[in-house]
Amino acid sequence: MAGMKTLQSAVQLVAMGMGLAAGLAHGSQVPVADTVLTGGPISTLSVATPEVRALAITDGRITAIGSEAEIARWIGSDTEVIALEGRRVVPGFIEGHGHFLGVGEARMQLDLRTATSWEDVVAQVAEAAKRIPEGTLIRGRGWHQEKWERTPPGAVEGLPVHASLSAVSPQHPVLLRHASGHMVFANQKAMDLCGLSSETPDPSGGTVVRDLKGNPTGALREAAAGLVAGAEARARPIPLKDKAEQAMDECLAKGITSFQIAGTSLRTASAFKTMALAGELRVRLWVMLNEPVEILARAMPEARVVGVGDHHLTVAAIKRTIDGALGSHGAWLLEPYTDLPDTHGLRLLSPEQMEAVATLALEHDLQLCVHAIGDHGNREVLDVYQRAFDSLQGGETRGADRRWRIEHAQHLHPDDLPRFARMGVIASMQAIHCVSDGPWVPSRIGPERSASGAYRALDLLRSGAVVTQGTDAPVEDVDPLANFRAAVTRRMKNGEIFEPGQRMTRDQALRAATLNAAYAAFEDKIKGSLEPGKLADMVVLSHDILTMPAEKLGEARVELTLVGGEVRYRAR
Repeated sequence: MAGMKTLQSAVQLVAMGMGLAAGLAHGSQVPVADTVLTGGPISTLSVATPEVRALAITDGRITAIGSEAEIARWIGSDTEVIALEGRRVVPGFIEGHGHFLGVGEARMQLDLRTATSWEDVVAQVAEAAKRIPEGTLIRGRGWHQEKWERTPPGAVEGLPVHASLSAVSPQHPVLLRHASGHMVFANQKAMDLCGLSSETPDPSGGTVVRDLKGNPTGALREAAAGLVAGAEARARPIPLKDKAEQAMDECLAKGITSFQIAGTSLRTASAFKTMALAGELRVRLWVMLNEPVEILARAMPEARVVGVGDHHLTVAAIKRTIDGALGSHGAWLLEPYTDLPDTHGLRLLSPEQMEAVATLALEHDLQLCVHAIGDHGNREVLDVYQRAFDSLQGGETRGADRRWRIEHAQHLHPDDLPRFARMGVIASMQAIHCVSDGPWVPSRIGPERSASGAYRALDLLRSGAVVTQGTDAPVEDVDPLANFRAAVTRRMKNGEIFEPGQRMTRDQALRAATLNAAYAAFEDKIKGSLEPGKLADMVVLSHDILTMPAEKLGEARVELTLVGGEVRYRAR
């Protein structure tokens, strides 16, 4: 990674020189900027100058920051001046862990996140079945049984049975993905198309939820979702570029200038590269590859790219998933679930698979990013990382330089919490999960484990670990302002606060979604803060989220989103 940091520093110096030369070319002794933002508080996140009132942009880079009077000298006849009129500017938000194409696809299917009952879900499917031709797949995402006002009639393990859903969609295959992304619900038509019946065995790493007679209820956990993949394959595919365009529109409207993609294929990464070279990416992408070790080994080092298309695409990480989600009882726990004591959750990777991917990452200078939600899953990943770092000359010191990550780090045993800082492992977290899941977490794992190990972002920060923030979209809304509010208040929808002692300060929450996230991708030299030489990625907000009353944070909106100094979104 040392070579990557040297390259970034060189690019930064060259960009600063180009910006200065471009300004002086106007014939003035004082450089002239392409764009100036002035007249409002600007959070630079610079240690030396944390807040200024104006900044100048030239050739997509920040060329100067300072007072309004200082930056006024950069204004020429062709300079675009954005008058802030007191509005707050922050660095462009970085989605620290999400599923980019899933965000786009979510705009093209049923949004079930607001459903308050199983009946609500069935009603949405019934309406869709009336609108589209028979035989067409109906997709949906975002349902969560723990967020419903009542348990569905005849529920098995708290989950609905497909009968009512199948009754309103007898000629349409239906696949409804759980909010966690770790479970799919299928109707009878979809199961019939794929031959799923009471005789179908559970696949390795997955569970078919069954009624007392052994018949599938429609709920399919983890790998079992693959049993109905054939139904999805029969549907008309949505072009990748269509999903990407939808995702970019959604991200820019919410102030996201960079998106860290938590797992995709080599083929999709190649498509992103084509788009980046053609100048078609309006949001900067940082990609984790999720392919078998043997395939990645053959693809390296060509598949690893950094800063393609003026820093619009980097592919330099591997994604793995060691367990499932807490909501679907798939997170791998050290002790049994309190509300389902016959299970510890699911382990999805063997020790040999984990060791093999860690070795590959070391050999090809790739970051390793592993999804771990349960305390057992997190401990296992930390153990694998420790062994990998011990194999390096310098041990943990060299290991910290790798900036390996644990995605989610949601439930930790107290003994494992200090290991993140000691080993230099980054905790890639999602505050919005805390307030979304909080009402039911104590019943899932018990109040003691919930209080001692669940969503310990502030404890990790205090220990010296790097904590980033994302939304895991489309599991949650990709809105970074909602995520910021969750990190700062920890207030759940029921009005209660989940572990108030873990609330971040506003500065901590902002850094987690900007500079820390950039650090977690080896991009902190070019983005994440508003300093001369860095990419001019920033957001103008309607309200000052750093000073406004906490109970009013929900009123803040994105008014302008700039990527490389270009306004890519402007609110009406």
